[in-house]
Amino acid sequence: MIYFVSTPIGNLKDITLRAIETLKSVDVIACEDTRNSLKLLNHYDIHKKLIAYHKFNEKASTNGIINLAKEGKNIAIISDSGTPLISDPGEILVKSLIENNIPFTVIPGASAVISALILSGFAGGAFTFVGFLNEQNKKRRAELENIKNFEGAIVFYVSPYNIFDDIKSIYEILGDQEACLVNEITKMYEKTLHFSLASTLEIEPKGEYVLVVNNKPQKQKNNQSIDEQLKELLSQGIEKNEAIKMVAKNNNLKKSEVYKFAINIK
Repeated sequence: MIYFVSTPIGNLKDITLRAIETLKSVDVIACEDTRNSLKLLNHYDIHKKLIAYHKFNEKASTNGIINLAKEGKNIAIISDSGTPLISDPGEILVKSLIENNIPFTVIPGASAVISALILSGFAGGAFTFVGFLNEQNKKRRAELENIKNFEGAIVFYVSPYNIFDDIKSIYEILGDQEACLVNEITKMYEKTLHFSLASTLEIEPKGEYVLVVNNKPQKQKNNQSIDEQLKELLSQGIEKNEAIKMVAKNNNLKKSEVYKFAINIK
């Protein structure tokens, strides 16, 4: 059996009894970073064979884990914090397990997404999880265009190195919205900062953040022609095929209809 085990996102006490029992019972633990995982495992006196499973060796390690499972080994998959697959490696492995009819399950636990939602005060209705935005400007803007009409809380993971650029990009596409920045969740120096996207954020970035935006898109009719909408998106550096898809979605049209307008746009 393969177990995807949630681990603490900060405070080492935020682990379930079932997770500890599972980690003590398996034959092998696959870790995103063995050095980081040892802090948790040593704390709970768990001593098992460790193997590395991270984004740089995901394909190769998946084959090894599949082989171990076929040998009858029980394996736990853990990430540095939180739940595997949620902005962490694991998707390739899950698909391979399904293809090979190998049983697997999830041992749930702490979640930075849910914790940040509650701390933000925006958790009363619908929400969507984005994770880390793409570092390439064109792709980042395309991601934001796809969610700008979503009404509810939008949750982003934010690196301290990209925090100001990410917030600027979000503001440019979503407009001025209420937002909440959460840092050091479950730790001694946990911080929650409420602000508007248009304001100047005066912080010294340290550690990873969760940004929750209370998105309330302006509901007004788009008075631009299809040509104008396409040209505006293309001027922002968005690829033509992606722009066609966005305009079609925003105007309840088929992509083939919008394509006719895009033929002569360079």
